[in-house]
Amino acid sequence: MSTRTELGSVPGYLAKPVGVGPWPAVIVIQEWWGLDAQTQSIADRFAAQGYLAFAPDLYHGELAALGDGNTAMTLVQKYAPGAPADLEKLYDALKSHPDCTGKVGSVGFCFGGRMSLALGLRRPVDAVCTFYGGQMQVLFEQMRTNFHAPVLGLFGDADVSIPAGTVQEFDQLLGEIGMEHEVIMYPDSGHAFFRDSDPSVYKPEAARDAWERVKNFFAKHLN
Repeated sequence: MSTRTELGSVPGYLAKPVGVGPWPAVIVIQEWWGLDAQTQSIADRFAAQGYLAFAPDLYHGELAALGDGNTAMTLVQKYAPGAPADLEKLYDALKSHPDCTGKVGSVGFCFGGRMSLALGLRRPVDAVCTFYGGQMQVLFEQMRTNFHAPVLGLFGDADVSIPAGTVQEFDQLLGEIGMEHEVIMYPDSGHAFFRDSDPSVYKPEAARDAWERVKNFFAKHLN
C-alpha cells in the first residue's frame, strides 16, 4: 500500500509491505530533482522487500523537471539548509511508529546521498547507504568525530560531478574512524547510473549489482 502523507510533519510518500507489521524502516531520499516518480518507485521496491519505506518530499511540493538543472539548483539552494532538520523529524517519527520495529536505515541518491550521510551525523541510523552523494565531502570533517553508522557507498567511475579522489578519500575516512563500510566504484558508469527511468544515464549491470548489495546491506543491519 502506498500513499502521500506526512510523518513527523514532513510530507512524502509512504510505501508499506503487504501484510501486518511491524517492519524495519527505510528512508528513501530524493535526487536534486525532487520527490519524483523515480524516487517513489524505489520506495515501492523497498516495501516489496519487507520495509516500511518513506520518501520525504524535502522540497515541500516543488519539483524540477528531469534535465532542468537550473531549477534543481534553485530548489537545492532553497531547501537544503532545512533538509537535515526535516530528516531528523522523520527519523524520530518512523522510529516510534507503531508499524516500525525501531530499526531505521537511510538511502539517498545524488543530493539525497549527501543527506543520507547528514542524517547519520544527527541521529543513530542503523545503516546508511549513499548513491553518488553530491558534495558529500563537505561532511567529512564532521564525520571524523560524530558518525557511528555502517555505510554502503555506491559510485560510478565516470561520475564527473564528484571531484577526483573524493570517493577514495571517503573510503579511507571510514576506515580511519573504524566504521564498518563498503565502497564500490562501478566501471563505465556515471552519475545517476541507478536511474532506470533515464536511458541516457542508466547502467543496468551496475544498477542490478547495486540493488543486490543494498538489499544485503539492509538485511544485515535492519532485520
